[in-house]
Amino acid sequence: MPDLSPLLLILFFSFTVKSQLTLDFYNKTCPQFSSTLQEIITDKQIASPTTAAAVLRLFFHDCMVDGCDASVLIASTPFKKAERDADINLSLAGDAFDLITRAKTALELQCPGIVSCADILATAARNLVVMVGGPFYNVPLGRRDSLVSEPLHVQGNIARPNLPLSDIISIFVPKGLTVQEMVALVGAHTIGFSHCKEFAGRIYNYSNTSQIDPSLNPQFAERLRILCANYLNQPEMAAFNDIFTPGKFDNMYYRNLKSGLGLLPSDQAIAVDNRTKPFVDLYAANEVEFFRKFAQAMEKVSTFNIKTGRDGEVRRRCHEFNNS
Repeated sequence: MPDLSPLLLILFFSFTVKSQLTLDFYNKTCPQFSSTLQEIITDKQIASPTTAAAVLRLFFHDCMVDGCDASVLIASTPFKKAERDADINLSLAGDAFDLITRAKTALELQCPGIVSCADILATAARNLVVMVGGPFYNVPLGRRDSLVSEPLHVQGNIARPNLPLSDIISIFVPKGLTVQEMVALVGAHTIGFSHCKEFAGRIYNYSNTSQIDPSLNPQFAERLRILCANYLNQPEMAAFNDIFTPGKFDNMYYRNLKSGLGLLPSDQAIAVDNRTKPFVDLYAANEVEFFRKFAQAMEKVSTFNIKTGRDGEVRRRCHEFNNS
């Protein structure tokens, strides 16, 4: 019989760390935390409606690499590159970073040195999901900000749209997420957009026999070809992930997949693979179940490998370490 003691130790440590997070962590030290953050989030989302998708993506790119520790917020210096400069992070939207900076600035004026950037990002992502119609879920607080931000740590931890599905699954499972939870998290594509370069292989020179991926809706594919015709010279060109309700968090993403209206190669993969298709079908038919599973998975992601106590710090400014 295998020795399970190392696994039990890991599980015990994980539980102990998570138990240090509480929903009322700032009630006494920064009672204005929730109201101040919500006011800034509301103003930003109204001014720039793509903020919700941008912050949600920033949250994933932070938490999937070394845990939810705000390491992705660190800016590079002339002497040292940071996680933000990994190639897959270069397209992270400025609106997301701007929101976190605004929130941190306001909270530092009210409660200096109290609220971590990691807690701001995790809470902002949840609040914005709710603002655009998605489910509420608890975000326990008390994370510390990381003391490390390394571009090399990103490799193999963020799913790329052209990765084989088995490779994508292998990114999520070690973080304690099931395949079903992975499919639910991918539902975040119901808001936001993708750049043409990420799906160009499906609409141009797909194969020796077809210019277009035959699994795409033909009319949809033709419109994408027109939209993205000059994407090599205009890399900012993009299309909404959900062409029907791009600003609303709903289950339309899954319904689109069943009609050949998914953008990315990874979208198409989860729609047809036997490991993931049953969950795509379930969420397409049942928005309540999608919301339930998405909320459950987000709670898991938000507490993965977090730092507490001396494992981190509360940064004065989110883009730099305190000892910079």
